[in-house]
Amino acid sequence: MGVRDDGKPDRRHVRGKTRAEVTKKVRQLEKERDSGKVRSAGRVWTVEQWLTHWLDNIAAHCVRYKTLVGYRTDVTQHLIPGIGAHRITKLEPEHIEKLYSKMRAAGLAAETVHHVHRTLRASLSEAVRRNHVTVNAAMTAKAPRVAEEEIQPLTVEEAQRLLLAASRRRNGTRWAVALALGLRQGEALGLQWPDADLTMATVRVRRALQRRTWQHGCADPHQCGQHYHKTTPCKAECRRHQRTCPPPCPPDCTDHARWCPQRKHGGLVLDDVKSRAGRRTITLPPRLVALLTKHQTDQQRERDLAGDQWENHGFVFTRPTGQPWTPEPTTGNGRSY
Repeated sequence: MGVRDDGKPDRRHVRGKTRAEVTKKVRQLEKERDSGKVRSAGRVWTVEQWLTHWLDNIAAHCVRYKTLVGYRTDVTQHLIPGIGAHRITKLEPEHIEKLYSKMRAAGLAAETVHHVHRTLRASLSEAVRRNHVTVNAAMTAKAPRVAEEEIQPLTVEEAQRLLLAASRRRNGTRWAVALALGLRQGEALGLQWPDADLTMATVRVRRALQRRTWQHGCADPHQCGQHYHKTTPCKAECRRHQRTCPPPCPPDCTDHARWCPQRKHGGLVLDDVKSRAGRRTITLPPRLVALLTKHQTDQQRERDLAGDQWENHGFVFTRPTGQPWTPEPTTGNGRSY
């Protein structure tokens, strides 16, 4: 089949119940050799094995945190249950398209199916580059068409009402900054005073505040979360949970890392913005400079009132004790953005 990395001949062996079956396999190997698309030697990965390896050892080191979270959701909730048992060399576009049809029949949005499609396509492209497969079946498979929705921006009257309502709230300037400068939620909450030059009327957008999920730091995550495992479903009239009641934990559950005494890699993180284009310096209009100047004075008053309880992290928008705001919607536990 060619030459291996160590310089020795790359010989392949095939077996079959009949002479015709062996001949067919040999001709397939010759076709791969002649086309220059020879898969790596050794045991062929299953889709589940490859996706797990790709997540933990490849994607985890080269994509951003939120991208990896999306990949992991697609893999664990859709791809592995749907096509995980196939060998990656035997995976056909029809297998993938049947999975997409089942997802749509289950009521999932076309956007969700497309996200799963992009994840599978990215993982199999890496398998092709590493010669584990010769063809990316996801490149041929067709995902459902996604209808493009037209963005409806706020009208002038709606923006004025929003700013009026925000002006009555603590940290209301944050909404004026986000609306006037077009900042994302994490970018606005990640602003620090060294990034805001009120004299020159500019602000630098370099980082964004985001919340990351805690991970276990212990040796036995399942045992660590033993006290928090949910084994029975909630009753239909359950009022304990304000949001949708979570399903029971699987038998080998390794969640509940936020309760781990040795938890790691979670909580609020100030991360660089997504791209080079996202790092930008924006000129502030005079009205916004005035609002930020007043906000700075109000924050200094809160700092004097908090005394030694103030945590000086340098954020523009903080809690009354200097802690950064959590970049999440308002929930029943008092967290707010």
